[in-house]
Amino acid sequence: MDRLPIISIITPIFNSEKFIEETIKSVKDQGFQLWEMILVDDCSTDSSVSLVSDLANADHRLRVISLSQNSGAAIARNTGIEAARGRYIAFLDSDDAWLPDKLEKQLRFMQENEVAFSCGAYKKFNERGEFLGIAKPPTEADYKSVLKSPRIGCLTAMYDTHVTGKVYMPLIRKRQDFGLWLRLLKKVGVVYGIQEPLAEYLVRSDSISASKSSAARYTWRIYREVEGFGFLKSSYYFSNYAIRNGLRSKVPRLAEFLSI
Repeated sequence: MDRLPIISIITPIFNSEKFIEETIKSVKDQGFQLWEMILVDDCSTDSSVSLVSDLANADHRLRVISLSQNSGAAIARNTGIEAARGRYIAFLDSDDAWLPDKLEKQLRFMQENEVAFSCGAYKKFNERGEFLGIAKPPTEADYKSVLKSPRIGCLTAMYDTHVTGKVYMPLIRKRQDFGLWLRLLKKVGVVYGIQEPLAEYLVRSDSISASKSSAARYTWRIYREVEGFGFLKSSYYFSNYAIRNGLRSKVPRLAEFLSI
């Protein structure tokens, strides 16, 4: 590259042929162009690798890394973080998209306000293209606040490695992004949320039915296994999480989480 990228975008891929071209297009359409996009394939069995490889051959800012065995999103994202050359680390999943001014607005916000960790609001759509609403982050939140209500969209999160160093996701199959936010907050204290939408999130029909229960189970595991909290402390934060996310009637009894 003629110049090193300022922002490294981490995108894990697994059987993403249906969406990945639009995801990449949303990055290439950014007003801010000094970026690299690291696409980490987790042993896809469809045409994802050939699609992104062809695009990378035409644009040197796209970098493709193929894992030798299927390892999950945490290892895929951590592989991307390790390979990143940019000062800022951002995340974008292979079925989501950014609005054209996302990077420009977020980078300006972080630099002008000396912010090391930020996120933003995002629009939600279903697979028919129907608008489902806007998810907004807290204006600012500390470690304890995020433990109770992790309202940080991975597709809008960005952190400054000049302040934090490279920080990696815990090796857990799901909710590893939540674990990363907690690790970052231990370093910088506060995450700041941009209240205008920066991205578009696809709510996929094949994940709706199990998503809340699964997210709840892995949230409990973050408290217990990643943060190392005892049962009572984990129960306190999980109760806050469940109440704030309307899950009391939709997840198994708390005691069932002990068997995970």
